[in-house]
Amino acid sequence: MDATLKATGKSAGPLHGVPVIVKDNIDVAGLPMTSGFQGWKNYYPSEDAPLVKKIRAAGGIILAKSSLSEFARGSGDNINSVVPGYTRNPYNTAYATGGSSGGNGAALAASFGVVGVGTDTLGSVRLPSAFNALVGLRPTVGLASRTGIVPLNSVRDTPGPMARTVSDLATLLDVIVGTDPEDAATSGAQDHIPPTYATALKRDSLKGARLGVLRQIFAKEVTDPRIVAHFQTTIAELKAAGAEVVDPFIVPDLDSLPRPIPNPPARFRDDLTRWFAKHPGVPYASMQAIVESGLLHPLHQPTLEAAAASKPVEEDPATIEAGKNEQRYRDAFTKAMNAARIDAVVFPSAAQLPPLNGDRNTQLAAEPKSAPNAGPTASGGGPAIAGVASALQWPALSVPSGYLGEGLPQGLQILGRAWDEVRIIGYAYAYEQATHYRQPPLAVPSLVNAGGAKRRSR
Repeated sequence: MDATLKATGKSAGPLHGVPVIVKDNIDVAGLPMTSGFQGWKNYYPSEDAPLVKKIRAAGGIILAKSSLSEFARGSGDNINSVVPGYTRNPYNTAYATGGSSGGNGAALAASFGVVGVGTDTLGSVRLPSAFNALVGLRPTVGLASRTGIVPLNSVRDTPGPMARTVSDLATLLDVIVGTDPEDAATSGAQDHIPPTYATALKRDSLKGARLGVLRQIFAKEVTDPRIVAHFQTTIAELKAAGAEVVDPFIVPDLDSLPRPIPNPPARFRDDLTRWFAKHPGVPYASMQAIVESGLLHPLHQPTLEAAAASKPVEEDPATIEAGKNEQRYRDAFTKAMNAARIDAVVFPSAAQLPPLNGDRNTQLAAEPKSAPNAGPTASGGGPAIAGVASALQWPALSVPSGYLGEGLPQGLQILGRAWDEVRIIGYAYAYEQATHYRQPPLAVPSLVNAGGAKRRSR
């Protein structure tokens, strides 16, 4: 590519020579695709996923695949796969990266690659972004193709860009968005894609923005008190950058609505069955075969057994009810945001700090209690917050907002309405430029230009 550039003066594209990390549940021809399952350790897809083709066409170099929780079933920790073992947080290697795109989180934070593509069903882009001082976007479902990605819940699944800066994220998003005839969810995307997301990169984007603080989902009873206190600083920073903050912003029906099931077993089996049909040669080519393989992580054996035994989607009451409840969420948020004239909703990216590697049950409550009245745990601190955007199928991103505890990064989450990526990317950029929180971790060598928008010497 460099030789062509020298000879013609034309670059290969906006990602010319840029090293890209791809989560290992996305097809990349010539590289293994495990989805964190050891039974697929030697499976090589024959074709790139459409979004990978777009990255290559834009000049990107697929440098590596990154570790993940088995079948993307992880959020607060990302330690539950026997293929990679623990994925360590470069800001403090005793702690977890968040998941399930935790391999991307660690790799990008440590400057092993410049940008990466993760997937987000329940927070799997936003949590590792928050825990590793990255910017990570969960786009509106349908903005980018899911073809060639191992599904978890096709109603919620979406690929998402991850980067060390908002501007890098916008560049990658430009490349991966677009319609795909094999993915019906993308049919409405074209009318919502700007010529470039770089138009959002304005330092004054927060001026006049009306932001609602959704305290209902990070109440003191279920959130680490340090995070609650830290978010007060974040609110002050948003105000200083020109935002009008509505605090609290209330969704009247939220507390009474049934929480939608994140990943109905019947949906998972149905989606994975269709995926198998397009991936001839993959070992253990059915849900039942995977269950009977004896190769699953013990944490996931029961959930996949439930999926294998489930009814078809159209006959499964839990799946049908989950769809109805997600629509109730969208109706409730739309009504409340319109009534309060809210442009976007803000809250912490996680309710708890990252857990120690190997400890899924760390009690972080001020007064720990035994089950069934136990307080919040580290592994459960992410999904309750991240699940809001997932249930809505709306865009949300996490942007670095500081550090707490053992030097562990924190994130501000910004939620917008469907197809509102330009707006929330603009807000994130203005916040990033006003605060400059992102710093490279001390655990890895410092690289020139590997930090955020502003570097400090050590």
